[in-house]
Amino acid sequence: MLAPYMPIVLLFALAAGFAIQSGIIATVTGPRRYNKAKYDFYECGIEPTPQMEGPSRFPIKYFLTAMLFIVFDIEIIFLYPYAVANDSLGLFGLVEMALFIGTVFVAYAYVWRRGGLDWD
Repeated sequence: MLAPYMPIVLLFALAAGFAIQSGIIATVTGPRRYNKAKYDFYECGIEPTPQMEGPSRFPIKYFLTAMLFIVFDIEIIFLYPYAVANDSLGLFGLVEMALFIGTVFVAYAYVWRRGGLDWD
């Protein structure tokens, strides 16, 4: 009864074994020389500015860009099955996809008007 699931269980066991083995090998063979630069925060694309207390913060535009990427990435995920099953959906599928694309376009226009796509 569980025989069809055996390849999936084997794949998960192989992935877990690889992850555990990689972690152990990295700690055993990795360098142990620590310095200030290694513990310093890394912010891609901008020079970190020193703060009075606590760690430095990322600008909010990084998070907005990430959320926009997720929204438009999910749009592509929903458009792909529509492109594959285009013939079987008929007019109903066309209307639903037009509503979906219209909704995403309204969100895109809103973000564009608010300046969410401008990199200062």
